[in-house]
Amino acid sequence: MINKEYAEYSWEQTEKLLAIDSPSGYTDSAAQWVKEAFEGLGFPARLTTKGGVLADLGGRDADDALLLEAHADTLGAMVAEIKGNGRLRLTPLGGMNPNNAEAENVRIHTREGRIIEGTAQLCNASVHVNGDYSSAKRSFDTVEVVPDEDVRSAEDTRKLGIQVGDIVCFDPRTRRTASGYLKSRFLDDKLSVGILLGLAKYLRDTGITPARRVYAHVTVYEEVGHGGSASVPQGVTEAISVDMGCVGEGLQCTERQVSICAKDSGGPYSYAVVGKLIDAAKKTGADYAVDVYPYYGSDVEATLRGGHDIRHGLIGAGVYASHGYERSHMDGVYNTLKVLCGYLDVE
Repeated sequence: MINKEYAEYSWEQTEKLLAIDSPSGYTDSAAQWVKEAFEGLGFPARLTTKGGVLADLGGRDADDALLLEAHADTLGAMVAEIKGNGRLRLTPLGGMNPNNAEAENVRIHTREGRIIEGTAQLCNASVHVNGDYSSAKRSFDTVEVVPDEDVRSAEDTRKLGIQVGDIVCFDPRTRRTASGYLKSRFLDDKLSVGILLGLAKYLRDTGITPARRVYAHVTVYEEVGHGGSASVPQGVTEAISVDMGCVGEGLQCTERQVSICAKDSGGPYSYAVVGKLIDAAKKTGADYAVDVYPYYGSDVEATLRGGHDIRHGLIGAGVYASHGYERSHMDGVYNTLKVLCGYLDVE
């Protein structure tokens, strides 16, 4: 059976990927890193036209193939306006919430390749000056980026090379605690990319050839809804999104478990696939929970909307505070790996 060293490897790879800025629409560096990571394990991988990565993990039956989908794109923002005072109004990329953006360090990537630091702040952010600080509604009209440069006018900011359309990336603040908790922005879904690399390393190290062909598709537009809509290899009959498992009130899953999603806001997942995922968890002794996610969509749903005739499922390590400063646990990583191995019958 797969052991915890592969969970450790998964986290090591996740940390490296988290250090690469990659909000939706600005993912080339992250995709190149992912491609090289799969190739470094001995598996052929290519960049799709759309900018994602498709890796072939091997397997005998190519007419009943399985596609595992995770995504390397994250939340972020784009410069929407350079204000008269030189500060920046943002438009979000994906579901970035202004309440979670406030008081975060950012990096502004200019078209010329310069990286300029700044901070996302409430407009008029000094509590000792702004009597309405606590009651002010946070939106992307009231939260701005203050560049860490001496700018006092729009012209000052433009002289730095900043322009409308530039990408604004938020500091992930990645940490692992002594108790095994994993804290960072963008565990959704870079943690799952790390898990797929952990699975690939396990297959490489053991020399096991799965009974069915297995592909890994790391998409780069999931956070805006169309990441998994294309690049499905011929012969794929099932696709499983390996994405974050939801943790919150009304749900059973914790950060230390693997979550199996039965239904989300896009509708129910394949009853047969969900059943097989549960069987895989039981067979491998994985600590799991089955949940219904109230506000969620996944890559594999985009695959279905793209017209592909497949069965679909969704699993992931439990993640708390999704789309904010997220938290998971090494046990959740390990339990997810166990379910994947059980599903592929390579445990």
